Formats: sequence, C-alpha cells, structure tokens
Amino acid sequence: MDICRWETLEEEYVGNYKIFDLYYYTRIHPIKKTKSKFVALKSPNWVNILPITSNKELVLVEQYRHGTDAVSLEIPAGLIEINEEPALAAERECREETGFVGLHQAELLGYVEPNPAFLGNKCYHYVWFDCEQKFEQKFDENELISVKLIPLKKVRTLLENGVIRHSLVLSAIIFFNIKFGEIWNY
Repeated sequence: MDICRWETLEEEYVGNYKIFDLYYYTRIHPIKKTKSKFVALKSPNWVNILPITSNKELVLVEQYRHGTDAVSLEIPAGLIEINEEPALAAERECREETGFVGLHQAELLGYVEPNPAFLGNKCYHYVWFDCEQKFEQKFDENELISVKLIPLKKVRTLLENGVIRHSLVLSAIIFFNIKFGEIWNY
C-alpha cells in the first residue's frame, strides 16, 4: 500500500505561543475520504551541539525544565534565529550557555524531525572539537545553567543509568557514533 499526503481543506491559525505558532488543519484522508481536524505546531528550526574538549570531555549543561518539572542534563541547544545559519546558531548557543568555543568550526552530524506527528521543524546536530572556555556565560532572561565537564568514557554510563534522557541529546550522540565511532571510546 502506498502512503500519500492528505489533502488540506482548511488551515486555521490559532496563535503565537512564544516558541511556536499553533495551527489547526482540517484534512481529508486520501483513500478513506474521512475528514478530521489536526493540531500542528510551527516552530523555528533548532540546533544542539556536542562540545568536546581537547581533554576528551563533553561539555554538558544542567538546567531546570518546565515540561518535565525537573532538572535535566543536556548539551547546549536552542532556536535558530531568523536568517541565521544552523552552524553559527549552534556555536552561538554553546558560547552563550557555557562560555566554551572550539578552535575550528562546528561540524554537522545530521538532523532529525523532533516529532513529525505535530511539529514541522528540524533539529540540526553538531559537534565542536577542541573546545575551551573563553567567555562568560550569557543567559537569556529565564535561564540559569550549570556547566558540567564529563569525561567521554563516562557518557555511556550516564545514558545507561538514565541521567541523560533528552531525546534530542540521544539522537545527537547516535549521529556522532555513526560518524566517529562510539563517543565513549573516542
């Protein structure tokens, strides 16, 4: 059976909610001809970055997350600003959140669609080698971030023990593992 796109009969803009715009789409099934209303979020594309020091440490950020109402251990990440190149956005987010910068440009690992069921954006994954702390952290209005340097050899244990749980961090690590070999053996 071939799967194909549904026909959009109506697009209803609901509103802007700071990091996304909410839409309702009325669509018709291409084979069954049933009509239903669906929710979709339009958000700018995202980036995240695996900053790795010359001492083979991963630069992680620990911060409170409202969605889970918990503290989360992650890699630097954020929204790509209008007309900003993804690589520059990844480097900017790393610099702002951690103060760390690499000696060379960040390298694209790949991208994912965070949740195609209702999100239409992409998250680009980067790695930045030979990072050093050169700047002070520069937080957004509601950010408070603690930087954690974790030896690469301990990353697997953090994954196995559920310390790192953010799905976009996990997918960045998978892309790294595909391109360079397992991060904990790098």
